[in-house]
This record gives sequence, C-alpha cells and structure tokens, in this order.
Amino acid sequence: MIAPAELVRSHGGRYATALGIDLASTDMNERFKWFLAAILYGTRISEQLATRTWREFASCGVLSPQRILDTGWDGLVAILDAGGYVRYDFKTATKLLAVCASLVRDYTGDLDILHAAAADPRDLEARLKALGKGIGDTTVAIFLRELRGIWSKAAPPMSPLALIAAQSLGYLRHGRQTAGYALTLLQQEWASDGQAAEFFADFEAALVREGLRLRRAISRHGSSRKEAA
Repeated sequence: MIAPAELVRSHGGRYATALGIDLASTDMNERFKWFLAAILYGTRISEQLATRTWREFASCGVLSPQRILDTGWDGLVAILDAGGYVRYDFKTATKLLAVCASLVRDYTGDLDILHAAAADPRDLEARLKALGKGIGDTTVAIFLRELRGIWSKAAPPMSPLALIAAQSLGYLRHGRQTAGYALTLLQQEWASDGQAAEFFADFEAALVREGLRLRRAISRHGSSRKEAA
C-alpha cells in the first residue's frame, strides 16, 4: 500500500495550492479566491475548463467580492466565456453577483467573519448556502474540504470519490462504512505516516484525484464494452 505522503507527492495535494492560493494565509482574500474556484468547480463542467476559467478571473484581477460586483454581469460573462465556461456563463454570472452582494452586505465581504459567526460546522454550511441560490452541497463540500484543519468549523463529509479511492488503495476495507468513521480512519493513517493534522486536506485531495481517475477509467471501460457489443 502506498504511503499517504507518497500519494500526495504523486497525485498532488490541495487544488487551491495548485492554483497558487495560500489558504492558511492571514489575507482573508485567499479564502475568497478558493471560494470562487469552488463555485466554478461545483458546476457540471470539466476540471480543466473550471481551472482555465479561474485563471482568467485571476489574469483580469477579478478575485474579490467587490471586484466581481464592480465588473458587472456583462464583464463576468466575458471572463467566463474567455475561460471556456460558455455553457453556464449567464447563470454563473448572475450567481456570482448575488453571492458577492450577500457576502458584502452580511459579512463585509469577509468569509472569515462568516466562519466566526457560525455556531458549528452545520451552521457554517448553512450560512454559505444562504449566500445565494446555486450554492449547494457540492460547492460547499469542495470549498470546506480544503479548509479542513485551517478553519475549526470546516468539517464536511468525506467525498464519495475519496472513499472509493481509499478503498481501492487499501486504506479502508471494502464494504459499508460511515463517512465519519472512514474519515477518522484516514486521519489516523495520515498521522501514522508522520504527517501533521493541518495537512490532512492534501491527502484528501489526492484521494479525490485518484477517485476521479478511477471514475474516468470505469467510464472508458463501459464505453469500450458498448462499442464492442
């Protein structure tokens, strides 16, 4: 069985890190940059297109709630289209404006204030969803998964992709296991490898990447069988 730290080295850790975002920074805007990325990744679009679109936002300097509001709907659609996010451009532009307006109005544009105001992990998730229509379970899970160990109330369920990968790689037994228990076992596996708890999210992200690889392989295999038939 591959060691957890080796899996991170071979597959990559946090998606935020790959985008050049420092989630542990004292700069509150680093968390917003990742929130914007999570919104883009949370739509049914390829990871490559979502990444390219986020980088387009970065190149335009539109990486804060106020900059998004100042850019306006037409400007946001232009950025989304330039990144290849054409299928969801109108809807996403509208969503971003509504979410940022709520964030500025209710939390002065600071996600750290939102986190501090939350009573517990479930309240944190509810507050994020309440920012605007279209911020659902998937977006919130993607966002909070990478803040596990950084925000004290970031405690989303394990991604099904990560669980599948963990079973395939031998970190977990096959069969029924609650996501909470699986998370505890994987955290223990990470600690046993001599790794610090605050970096567990890198292991989780590596498992998600492996889960995506497995899903693509299964999909290709299924397509090949249909063609052969």
